[in-house]
Amino acid sequence: MSTASSAPSSARRHALGTRTVDRLGYGAMQLAGRGAFGPPEDKNTALAVLREAVASGVDHIDTSDFYGPHITNQLIREALHPYPGNLVLVTKISARRGPDGAWLPAFSPEELTQAVHDNLRNLQLEQLEVVNLRSMHGMLAPGEGSIEAPLTVLAELQQKGLIRHIGLSNVTQTQLEEGRRICEIVCVQNAYNVASRADDALIDELARDGVPYVPFFPLGGLSPLQSEALSEVAQSLGATPMQVALAWLLQRSPNILLIPGTSSLTHLRENLAAAALQLPPEALRTLDSIPPSAPPQHHS
Repeated sequence: MSTASSAPSSARRHALGTRTVDRLGYGAMQLAGRGAFGPPEDKNTALAVLREAVASGVDHIDTSDFYGPHITNQLIREALHPYPGNLVLVTKISARRGPDGAWLPAFSPEELTQAVHDNLRNLQLEQLEVVNLRSMHGMLAPGEGSIEAPLTVLAELQQKGLIRHIGLSNVTQTQLEEGRRICEIVCVQNAYNVASRADDALIDELARDGVPYVPFFPLGGLSPLQSEALSEVAQSLGATPMQVALAWLLQRSPNILLIPGTSSLTHLRENLAAAALQLPPEALRTLDSIPPSAPPQHHS
């Protein structure tokens, strides 16, 4: 099993498509209401989080128009437009929200095309930098099934100039291989953390190709025993469990880009500080000995 290296990461930055970004970015999902549905509890704080993230050096924000829906992208536009020239906005499509907030697949050509236009409108962009196609064959975790039809729709929208780059989310190795036969895939976004390491081989393969891997749910799905081990390491380093989890991911592989999300200014500052946390060998040994668990059950 591949584990984090005790040596510092090779670089703080990594290519994402034709851009280069800081490896510690920001995920905007939590800016919407509970369950990424409805408006935020405190809009002014949501706007302040976005502005402080960018002011602190974040140049990679992960979002989707099905957060809210529409609300998160509208917050990003209000807080940051006109966007700094170095800011890379990455979105994802293939889902929609029911009246009760349910996550529903939206894989038809018409739904995918509408989603791209919704993202363009709500972010006030003429072209989306990166669009991740989220596989919905497994609603809560990757599941096998062909992605050729929806990915072909995205590739056609790319040819029309509405999308610059295409990535994949919530996919298996087989789906990635299928996707790469259709178009260039510039990133993969899957569930992965110190206790859920099913993608170890995939991360290493992508690293050899220089393709970013973007893990979501860095603290998700941990058992009480796993959480206890993480907390013990955090306490020994004077850090938070989230900071340790993020630092472990940064040291795991130089192609890992992080998108921790929060609607709190305090937690934002704590998360960004994880970039400076270097885990010593004894901490890495403790973390690497955490027994693995199944992939977390979560929407991204």
